[in-house]
Amino acid sequence: MTERVGQLASISLDCPDTDGLAEFYCALLGLVEAFATPDRGVVALSGAGPMLTLMRADDYIPPSWPNGPQHQQMHLDIAVDNVDSAADAAVRLGAKPADHQPAPGQWRVLLDPAGHPFCLTAVRPN
Repeated sequence: MTERVGQLASISLDCPDTDGLAEFYCALLGLVEAFATPDRGVVALSGAGPMLTLMRADDYIPPSWPNGPQHQQMHLDIAVDNVDSAADAAVRLGAKPADHQPAPGQWRVLLDPAGHPFCLTAVRPN
């Protein structure tokens, strides 16, 4: 076993509107703002282990999942107790159901307000 070099501190998402996306993820995950640059081009949210950092990208192009031309580069899996009720709550907060649902009983794919795919799942490692 190798010695760890570091610890995951943050997962960063590009987006056109850091404040709007921060509001969405604060409500969805119960996060709070931990840090923001003076111009609010970077907003970091805490309360879920690693921070979720939102970074303004003026030329942002939302992913077109599951097929390109702009492929997703990562997505969040969010553990929930009930996929259906969690999906309804996420939609009320501004998420949109993805057209493609490969395993809707295990993972429900939604798009955040900036178009990033994320999954709500009842599947747990144990």
